[in-house]
Amino acid sequence: MWRRFIERRSNWGIDPLTEREDAEKAAAAAKQAEKAAAVTFKEMAEQFLSMNEANWRNAKHRQQWRNTLNTYAYPIIGKMRVGDIETPHVLQILEPIWRSKSETAGRIRGRIEAILDAAKVREYRSGENPARWRGHLANLLPARPKLSRGHHKALPYDEVPALLSALRSHRAVSALALEFTVLTAARTGAVLGASWEEIDFKKRAWTIPAHRMKAGREHRVPLSDQAIRILRLAQKLGKTHVFPGLRGGAMSSMAMLMLLRRMQPGITVHGFRSSFRDWAAECTGYSHEVCEMALAHTIGNKAEAAYRRGDLFEKRRRLMDDWANYCDEGQATQAHVIPIRKAKG
Repeated sequence: MWRRFIERRSNWGIDPLTEREDAEKAAAAAKQAEKAAAVTFKEMAEQFLSMNEANWRNAKHRQQWRNTLNTYAYPIIGKMRVGDIETPHVLQILEPIWRSKSETAGRIRGRIEAILDAAKVREYRSGENPARWRGHLANLLPARPKLSRGHHKALPYDEVPALLSALRSHRAVSALALEFTVLTAARTGAVLGASWEEIDFKKRAWTIPAHRMKAGREHRVPLSDQAIRILRLAQKLGKTHVFPGLRGGAMSSMAMLMLLRRMQPGITVHGFRSSFRDWAAECTGYSHEVCEMALAHTIGNKAEAAYRRGDLFEKRRRLMDDWANYCDEGQATQAHVIPIRKAKG
C-alpha cells in the first residue's frame, strides 16, 4: 500500500521523502526559534561564564565579570530576551557611567558584546551586535580618556633592609607574607595563591604552576634560608594556603598593601620587584638574563627564547641568597620575632 502511495505522490510531482525532510527541518527550525525566544540575557551570560571562566587564571577577573553584570547589566537587560536587545538598551546601561566610571563602562561594553556574540553563534539572536564599538557605539559615545597608570611606586633598595627589620615586629600573617614577597621578588598574586603542595623543603624550591603565572609557564623559585624560615613559621597555621586569610582560603590582596601603607605610605607591594631589580643591576655582577628570569619575565628576543631551554636555577639560587642576606643587613642568623598561634579549626 505504501509503495502505491509513493507512486501516486510521484505522479503528482511530489517526492514524499523530500517532503518529510522539509517538514522535519521546519519543525527543528520552529523548535530552535521557540528556544531562542525564551533565552534571557542573564541566562545567556551564565552560559557564557560557565564555558569560559575556567580558562581565566585570575579569580579577581572572574569575580569582576559577575559583579559588573550584576550591578549594571542585569537590572536593565537581565530579564530581556537576548534576541530583543538593541542599541538603546545598551546605551541605557553605559551612558550614566561613561564619563564618571569610564574604565568600568568600557569593560561592561566589551562583556555585553562578547555575550551577545555568543548568543548569535547559538542562533539565539540575529543581526548586528548593538554593543559593538567600532563603526557603531563609537559614533554615539565620546572616546574614553586614556589612563596614565605610571609605574608601581617602589622603595629604594637601600631602604629595604630597614623596612624588613621593622616589619618583623608586626604580629600578623600579612607581615610574613610581605617579607616572603620581598625575599622571593615574586608577584603578589603568586604569593597569595601559594599552597603547601607547591613547596619542596628538601629541594628548597617553590614551584608555581603555569595556570597561576602571568606568562602561562611554570616557574621555580629558589628559597633562601630566610624564606624557608618564614615558611616554617607559616606552617604552624595548619592551613592549605601558605598565607591564609582570617576567614579561611587565601589572604586578601589588600592585607599586605594596608600593612605597607601604615609602615611606608606611598609605595606598593609590587614595587619591591623594582627594588630587587635595581639592587641586582647596581650592586651585583649577575647577568641581565639571570636577573630577568628571577622575575619570571618573558624573553623578548624570539631567537634567544628558542635556543634557551634551562631556567638557570642554580645561578638564580645564588642571586636570591645574596638578596636575602642583603635584606638581612648581615643578620641572616637573627630569629624572626613574630609569634604565630595555630589557627583554630
